[in-house]
Amino acid sequence: MWNEFITDNHMHIDPLHGLGLKAVKQFTSAGGTHIILVGKTARDWGIEAKNVDDFQNAYEKTIHLADIINSETDAKAYPIVGFHPSEFIGLAGAYGLEHAYSLGLDLLDILENLYEERRIYGIGEIGRPHFPVDVKLLDASNNLLMEYLKRAADLNCPIQLHTEHFTEEKFDELFVMVQHAGNPKKVIKHFSPPLPTKAQECGVTASIVSSKDAIATAIKDSPHFLMETDYIDDITRPGAVLGPKTVPKRTLQFIERGILSEEDAAYIHQDLISYLYGIDMG
Repeated sequence: MWNEFITDNHMHIDPLHGLGLKAVKQFTSAGGTHIILVGKTARDWGIEAKNVDDFQNAYEKTIHLADIINSETDAKAYPIVGFHPSEFIGLAGAYGLEHAYSLGLDLLDILENLYEERRIYGIGEIGRPHFPVDVKLLDASNNLLMEYLKRAADLNCPIQLHTEHFTEEKFDELFVMVQHAGNPKKVIKHFSPPLPTKAQECGVTASIVSSKDAIATAIKDSPHFLMETDYIDDITRPGAVLGPKTVPKRTLQFIERGILSEEDAAYIHQDLISYLYGIDMG
């Protein structure tokens, strides 16, 4: 039974450069109820991160932002934080690949503690750059991703992946990594193409940017996916990637048109979210 919960699985909120709580209120005004609040980079918080303490400072700011959302809006926000591939590449360029890689490993212990203390609900974004880099950087990104997948398996922790554009062949490649990492059960491909069955066959849950075409295509295949906007919340890029109202509006419109059933909506927005993040949605 659907309790009319609507979850955006990947949303950034930025009180420094964006609409902040106004964006959250747009989400709730359209019918949204739950947000997986994905931390922006440390630089977005005004932190030139060079070490573990700098990143932990940024993580604390995202966690505090979730508390503010929960106390000052009608939304329920659940923070996840990580080591974005762009941060890894930037640090490698500035301080050397060895420093960046070692820092990425050290952050794993910080993230583990935050997760075990239930101050975050998963790790993300982690992965590899969506733009071309040299072979050494790509290999190091993949090696670091493997370490994060292994830790996610040990903790039974959700992990949201940022990667290049995915295809069926890329899912096959990820499947090999997931298997070698000990088969973590809560791997989520952020910005996934509408291939939910293929993702599931590879031990991954697809999180799909919720354009009309993408969701209509995905639901014909399987309801085993999450919906996201990847809303960036930057006043210089209004509505990027999709606006904060998109997931609730798309869900309700598609139910009205018979494209989504209420059972599908309950599975996407409630059952999968509860399973992956361990959230009691009441």
